Amino acid sequence: MADHEETGIIGPGEVPVTLIVNGRRREVRVEPRTTLLDALRQKLDLTGTKRVCDSGACGACTVLLDGVAVYACMTLAVSCDERSVQTIEGLAHGESLHPIQQAFIDEDGYQCGFCTPGQIMAAKSLIGRTPEPTRQQIIEGMSGNLCRCGAYQKIIAAVERAARAQSNGSV
Repeated sequence: MADHEETGIIGPGEVPVTLIVNGRRREVRVEPRTTLLDALRQKLDLTGTKRVCDSGACGACTVLLDGVAVYACMTLAVSCDERSVQTIEGLAHGESLHPIQQAFIDEDGYQCGFCTPGQIMAAKSLIGRTPEPTRQQIIEGMSGNLCRCGAYQKIIAAVERAARAQSNGSV
């Protein structure tokens, strides 16, 4: 089966969508019912955003849409036309991890790692809108992201560490 993106052929019912992903304009062709999660994973090969529940219940697919955390499994790709999407792949600068990523490593807040990309993106959104969150604000702000390993205390500690790094000018 030919890859429509490479051949330029628009399949039946497909529409062109331009996404600004991690600062780079990307053109994809999708069916109108295609989720942002599927566009990222299947059309752009950005597999850091994870598919788990496909119903907006777990947060593993969290990305930033115009700087706001959204569940990519519940967001239609066509609604993101000409909008900025940041995924976990867009956080690091070359070989240098983003301070939030480093905080998750330093605090061992990743356990199996499957929920980690969504957790990190949710933390980035939280710290972006609340630069010095209280512990309670972190708990509430991260409540839409589940961790089956139960690493919540370490995740909270990682977000606290990342917020401190930001207040010191690192984020």
